[in-house]
Amino acid sequence: MGAETPVDDARPCILLLDGDVLSRHALAEYLRGCGYRVVEVTTSEELFAVLDHGTPMIDTILFDLDAPGSVNGFALRAMVRDAYPGIDLIAAGSTEKAAKEAANLCEEGPELTRPYDPQLVIARIRRMQARRDDEDG
Repeated sequence: MGAETPVDDARPCILLLDGDVLSRHALAEYLRGCGYRVVEVTTSEELFAVLDHGTPMIDTILFDLDAPGSVNGFALRAMVRDAYPGIDLIAAGSTEKAAKEAANLCEEGPELTRPYDPQLVIARIRRMQARRDDEDG
């Protein structure tokens, strides 16, 4: 897993699940440069371990639908929504086929495709945060 951050850090925290270390690391560094805390994981098992631990509090999960682990991306989305309804989810499809499958199997298809466009990622996260702030305020 990625570097730990102080528990009292108030910056939004993004949990990034991607089995491709180069893609994951590049996006994580970009997000950190934009002021976010980032926890990097490689598998669905690691993702759920972080969520179950409860620290740090996760605001957003960005995940590759094809990431390694015993839970596929579609099941992962459903499980997180059921168990952690306050966490925003961004699914990233790594192929055109994954996007088509997501559209058929889920109410929402992938919002992003790999390789990630960092500016689109930041714009998507900011929209979700603004929506959450509107609901809370």
